[in-house]
Amino acid sequence: MSPTAVAGLRLELSLVQPVLRSAAARMWRSDAGLPGRYRHYLRAMHQVIRASVPLMERAADRCELLTRDPVAPHLARYLRAHAEQERGHDDWLLTDAAAAGTAPGELTDTAPPACVAALVGAQYYWIEHSHPVALLGYIAVLEGNAPAPGLAGRLARETGLPQAAFETVRLHADLDDGHSADLDRLIGRLPLDRAQHSLVAVSALHTVTTLAELFDRIAAASTLSGSLHE
Repeated sequence: MSPTAVAGLRLELSLVQPVLRSAAARMWRSDAGLPGRYRHYLRAMHQVIRASVPLMERAADRCELLTRDPVAPHLARYLRAHAEQERGHDDWLLTDAAAAGTAPGELTDTAPPACVAALVGAQYYWIEHSHPVALLGYIAVLEGNAPAPGLAGRLARETGLPQAAFETVRLHADLDDGHSADLDRLIGRLPLDRAQHSLVAVSALHTVTTLAELFDRIAAASTLSGSLHE
């Protein structure tokens, strides 16, 4: 996949990302429900992010079985290294939740709603039944839509929650731009064929759609007791 193809993927994403940005804006709107929505966000993001390292490790395992695939060894090395960079980020969310007054069990013991299962579960399907390169589309969206640098401070001011409740938002605003650039360089170097290129794009577009649905469900949940399953 050439740098031109990487630019093409980014262009495709730019056409649908306004949907994701609009959903995020609704979720972060300034009103009395913002503290409850933020706690919903922590719970949903924990359900998503706790799958990140297992997804990357499984994809790397699958790559190592594809002994004749020229993409696989480069992809496996990237995924192993990136898994180590992401390890423990789900624990950050538990710490933030505790600072926001939410017991960790409310994050770990709640069944993920269907939109989270659709967001993450599609990646498992493509890894197992198509090609692990699909995961790059998922990573491209999650890391290409990092929180804005000032979001943590604004949320702290408007919710009245302590600054310590927003560490994951702040850290991902700092880290994900660099990770996104690393990913673009990798995709530009990989010798993807047409089918693999298409799979990365399909995965990315699916991720945008399902992540926007998740944000919209959080935006509609006015209290922490409200359900995202509905």
